[in-house]
Amino acid sequence: MSQQDPLTDVNKESRNSMSENNQQNKPQNKPRVKQKAKPIKRKVKQEKAIQPTPAKKTVEPKSGSKENNTEKLQKVLARAGKGSRRAMEAVISSGRVSVDGKVAYLGDRVTGKEQIKVDGHVVTIIDSDEQMCRVLIYNKPEGEMCTRKDPEGRPTVFDRLPPLDGERWIAVGRLDINTSGMLLFTTDGELANKLMHPSQQIEREYAVRVFGEIDEAMLQRLRAGVKLEDGMAKFNSITYRGGEGRNHWFHVVLTEGRNREVRRLWESQEVQVSRLIRVRYGDLEMHRQLPLGGWAELPLKDVNYFRQLVGLPVETKSKVKVDEKTIDNAKNRRIRRSVKKHQLRHKHQATRRRRS
Repeated sequence: MSQQDPLTDVNKESRNSMSENNQQNKPQNKPRVKQKAKPIKRKVKQEKAIQPTPAKKTVEPKSGSKENNTEKLQKVLARAGKGSRRAMEAVISSGRVSVDGKVAYLGDRVTGKEQIKVDGHVVTIIDSDEQMCRVLIYNKPEGEMCTRKDPEGRPTVFDRLPPLDGERWIAVGRLDINTSGMLLFTTDGELANKLMHPSQQIEREYAVRVFGEIDEAMLQRLRAGVKLEDGMAKFNSITYRGGEGRNHWFHVVLTEGRNREVRRLWESQEVQVSRLIRVRYGDLEMHRQLPLGGWAELPLKDVNYFRQLVGLPVETKSKVKVDEKTIDNAKNRRIRRSVKKHQLRHKHQATRRRRS
C-alpha cells in the first residue's frame, strides 16, 4: 500500500478550517417579514362648489349721516315714470340699470345727481321735494292716439296738455283710437303705475252702444266670464240704459284695462260695438261740462283720493293753484274751437301726405 503524504494532509486540514471560519463569518440571512403596504395618499383636487354671488347688503342710513340725502334707486326710477318699485327691482337685478357708467345693484342708493341709465337710455331724475303730484282729467275725442308721437302723424292725447318744466305727463292707461271719454294724466310715475295695475282692482265704467240682438242669457255669460285670447274676462256689472231698434246703450264696469277688452267681450257674443265712452275711473266721474279735447286739473282732495286708493302718502298742500269751480261757458267755447282747429289741421296734413 502506498503511504499518504503528510504535507498533503496538513494542507487539507488548513483548507477545511479556513472554509469553516468563512462560513462562521458570513452573515446569516434573516427570514423576511412581509410588511403591510402603506396606503398611497393621492392628492385629489376638490372642485370648489360655485357659491352664488351674495346680494349686496342694504344698509339703512343712520340719522345725521351723509346718506340721509339719498334714496333707493328703485324708488327714484319709479318716480321718474319707468314702472312700479317692484318692477324696477327686477330691472335692477337683471343688470339693465347703470349709475355713472357702472352696473347698479339692488339696494344701491343715489342722490339724484348721478347719471342713471336704463337699457342705455338716460333717465330724467325728478327731485322728491320738487315733484308736483298733479293729476289731470282729459276728455279724449275719437281719432286721437294715446302715444307721445305717432309715426303716421295722427293727433295724440299729449298734443293738447299743458307744458311742464323738467317733468312730463304720464298717461294712466290707454284708450284705443275709436274710444272717447275720461283719461287721467299725472306727473307721479309711481301713482300712474299703481292706478293701472290690475291687482288694485280699480273700477272703470264705460258707456257702450252695441248693435245686435241682446238677451238675458248673453248678459249672464258676460257677467260670469268668457274666454278671450289672453284669458278669462268678464264685466263686474251690466246696466241697461235704453236704445232704439237694434241699438242698445249699456253701462258696464270692469276692474282691469286689457287692450280692447270691452269691445272683445261684446264681440265674443257676436255683437258689434258702435260707440264706447269711458265715464268713470274709481269713484271719480267724468266732468260733464268738460268738452271733448279739454282738460281740467284735479284739486288736492281728488289727488289725495287716488293716492290713498293705492296706498301712497297724501299730499299736505297743493303746489299748483286749482280752481275747484266748474269751467265757465266761455272757456268751454274756446276749448271747442281750439279742438276743431286742431283736428282740421291734422286732417289736412294727413290728406297732403296721402296725395304726395
